[in-house]
Amino acid sequence: MGGITIKDLRINDEIRADQVRLIDENGNQVGITSLRDAQNRADDAKLDLVLMSPNAKPPVTRIMDYGKFKYDQEKKEKENKKKQKNAQLKETRFSLNIEDNDLQTKANQTIKFLNNGDKVKVSIRFRGRELGRKEPGYELMDKFKEMLGDSAAVDKKPKMEGRSLVMFLEPKGEENGK
Repeated sequence: MGGITIKDLRINDEIRADQVRLIDENGNQVGITSLRDAQNRADDAKLDLVLMSPNAKPPVTRIMDYGKFKYDQEKKEKENKKKQKNAQLKETRFSLNIEDNDLQTKANQTIKFLNNGDKVKVSIRFRGRELGRKEPGYELMDKFKEMLGDSAAVDKKPKMEGRSLVMFLEPKGEENGK
């Protein structure tokens, strides 16, 4: 029942078929019966007749407590949403002539982002004549990467994008064999 959405299910009087394959409340397959017989069995058990697979020949119905089933499905969906990790892209920017203490502060903040499971875009802005010599920017990127230690893995190597030198980092555990 993994692919079933709750809104798609028809119950009791909404089912339009002459013959149905019936599964009882215990999960045992009863066989092919008329819709009236299946509905009578569901009524006798004081449960609902739910159309589980409308495209099957004949359609598959099941006797169950629909309210409880719906509640359990919603609970599972809520639990799955909690387990999802929404990784964000954070950015750390600095210029070429940043002081060591400021660079260490930026590195500490980047480590916090990475420990939180986020990817980080590190960019160095070049201004004016700084664009003439890009080697100090690459050296600064290497120094910054060393400051991060083992908490970061390079996702995309440093590369010029316009007036900025950009590198993408990801948490170390997320590294995919690169």
